Amino acid sequence: MEKQELRTFGRRHGKKLSIRKTMLIENLLPNLQPKAPEITTNPILEIGFGNGEHLRDLAIQNPNNMVIGAEPFVNGVAALLSAITDEKDNSVLTEYKNIRVHPDDVRLLLHNEQFTNVTFSEIWILHPDPWPKARHEKRRLLNADFLTLLSKHIDNNGKIIIGTDHWEYYDWIQEQIKSTNLKIISTNLDIIKTRYQIKNKANTVAPKYLILSI
Repeated sequence: MEKQELRTFGRRHGKKLSIRKTMLIENLLPNLQPKAPEITTNPILEIGFGNGEHLRDLAIQNPNNMVIGAEPFVNGVAALLSAITDEKDNSVLTEYKNIRVHPDDVRLLLHNEQFTNVTFSEIWILHPDPWPKARHEKRRLLNADFLTLLSKHIDNNGKIIIGTDHWEYYDWIQEQIKSTNLKIISTNLDIIKTRYQIKNKANTVAPKYLILSI
């Protein structure tokens, strides 16, 4: 990347990992990182997958599509790896063979020259950090520049699906969309609950969704 991107996420590390999770990070993760040449038709991307509940559901629901998850929080990556592998031999379970993991800022992946022409049928961003304090607003991920970048990585009929329980952030995102070539095609969505949705730190009634397309 030409410049240092402003950090849009919180911590990278949480509590100490178990021996098994540490082993998975060291030995399995390198084999699961996405490589552009192996990406098949209509891949799916989830940005900030947390512990991977929704990412795993995507993999099961789309067995013929590569499902790529980007997550900089090491403990979240470790939790996903633990959930998709057999505890006996640490092999990836059959239903999750289509999962790939980018354990870092997704912008590093999208700006990589090998991924310049890679497009996705779906890009999911569920419960991104809302950075609610005014002085932190510049750290919000879903600004116009980032949304424009995502628009270059969706198919002609591709969709960007955004979910947040922080309603002020939701309104702010809609304002950002006005400065892009994207349009809102729906605000209705029924998906599985993730731990971030259950936490509902914003204490709102329910998450709100935006489904965008070119």
